[in-house]
Amino acid sequence: MDIVFIEDLRIDAVIGIYDWERRVRQTLALDIEMAFDNRPPAATDDIELTLNYKDVSKRLISYVGESQFGLVETLAERCAAIIREEFGVSWVRLKLSKPGAVRGARAVGVRIERGIRPD
Repeated sequence: MDIVFIEDLRIDAVIGIYDWERRVRQTLALDIEMAFDNRPPAATDDIELTLNYKDVSKRLISYVGESQFGLVETLAERCAAIIREEFGVSWVRLKLSKPGAVRGARAVGVRIERGIRPD
């Protein structure tokens, strides 16, 4: 199995359950791993056959930037669904972090896996 990844994708969004969080934009960080067979694009050197990480990133930047969820869990689920449904990814591991959200911790958040991880 091959993995296409996006690491530390930073996006500002409205996220959180507290009133003050609903009035400010906070920076979120996403780490994403996606199962994809890279042999066909590698054999042809054709970008049209790839899982284009730029397209995935642009879609998530747009979606997350316009969203207003209370829970990081909800946002993580929606992002994983977008990746699987819109980009045909059978398995995704997504880590969504809120840097600086808890004093003393570099970041907090969730890591989820969705789909069936191919061998």
